[in-house]
This record gives sequence, structure tokens and C-alpha cells, in this order.
Amino acid sequence: MSFAFSPPPVVGLPIVGSDERFPVRRVYCVGRNYAAHAREMGFDPDREPPFFFCKPNDDASVVPVAEGETATLPYPPLTNNYHYEAELVVAIGKGGSDIAQADAASHIYGYAVGLDMTRRDLQIAAREKGRPWEVGKAFDFSAPVAPVVRRADALGVDSAGIVLEVDGAVRQQATIAHLIWSVDEVIANLSSLFTLQPGDLIFTGTPEGVGAVQRGQAMVVRIDGLPSLSVRIE
Repeated sequence: MSFAFSPPPVVGLPIVGSDERFPVRRVYCVGRNYAAHAREMGFDPDREPPFFFCKPNDDASVVPVAEGETATLPYPPLTNNYHYEAELVVAIGKGGSDIAQADAASHIYGYAVGLDMTRRDLQIAAREKGRPWEVGKAFDFSAPVAPVVRRADALGVDSAGIVLEVDGAVRQQATIAHLIWSVDEVIANLSSLFTLQPGDLIFTGTPEGVGAVQRGQAMVVRIDGLPSLSVRIE
């Protein structure tokens, strides 16, 4: 098969303890999956089933960040309210549709720390008009991700602590156990809507404490047992 021009490269995330990389196929995100965050955004978390949106899977959007390194993200255009959202990212290693919750873990390749960067003002404006969220969520450099840890090596993730710091000050702090919909439930729900495939990433939601960052500020996201994610805004 020949193409009119060269197709874009596949984004590969570093894998801890391996020279191989995790090839990114699709990027799914769960909206408002921590109760306190749902409330701070003005919604009742007890009345809404999980819902999903997507980010691009290309190297303009997904930013692989090696362990011990700090990625530099440009401040995006057309926003004055650029927000961080710290998240546990699930990497799918075995595909399937209508996956039973009891079988969900067997489809997981591993876990990573991620940031769902958001142009909040554009997201809210779109939401108020009943329009899709892409301009607020799916822009360039919106999905930095730390190295992937294989599931067998990531014990205790379901109850791990998650913390985000901006310039050394804690802004978000919770545990993965506070997810409204657990990782297994998210996989079961998502696979009823889409056929999951190896290479898919699932951003599982962010705790309360989201807020704006400015040029020159640095963020560090930590989840117990996983490599941290370090990002600076320029």
C-alpha cells in the first residue's frame, strides 16, 4: 500500500524495566469520576453514570515523559484558564467488547501517571452551548504521560495515593479508591460502547482541587508505586 504522504508515527510510551515501548492506539477519558471533583464542577456525582470523551492519539497531543525527566509544555492558544487534572492512566493490553467487570483486570497491560490538561474556559463555553468538548480537551500537548508499569509490578494501585503539586505546593490529593467508578467498572462500561484494543489508554478521572497554571510554573504528579510525572509550562 502506498500513501499520498508519510503517515504519522505511532506514539510509544516508555515501559519500566524494558527497552520496548507501549504503542498508543486510542486515548479515552472518563469525565467527573471523583465525587468531590464532580461537586466542585457543579454536578451531583450520585445521579450520573460514567461518560467518556477522547483525546488525539498522535505525537502532537500525547507527550511521553521518561522517568526522571521534565517535559516542557507550551501554554496553549486562545485560553486564559489552563487547568491541570492529575489522573491514573490504564494501558490496555488485551482487547475485547462487553468485557465483564470480573474479567476487566486481565485486559490491563499496566498503569501510568497522566495529566488531562484542559482549556477550562473553552470547555465550559462549549458545554454551556451543548457542544462537544474537543476545543477544551483535545488540543496539542494535552496528554503528558509518564512511563507504564506492568500490572504485575503495580500492586496496590487501586488504593494508591494520588498527589499533584504546583511549584511544590499540594493542589490535588486523594486516593484511587475514591473513584466513583472503579477501574474494572470503567473498563466494563467503556467496552460496552467501543471495542477496546491493545494500545488503548484510559484516563480514569481526576480528584478535586483542579486549577489554573501559568507560564513558568512546574507540576509534579505522584501515584504510589508508579513513576512520577514532571511537567513545566513555558
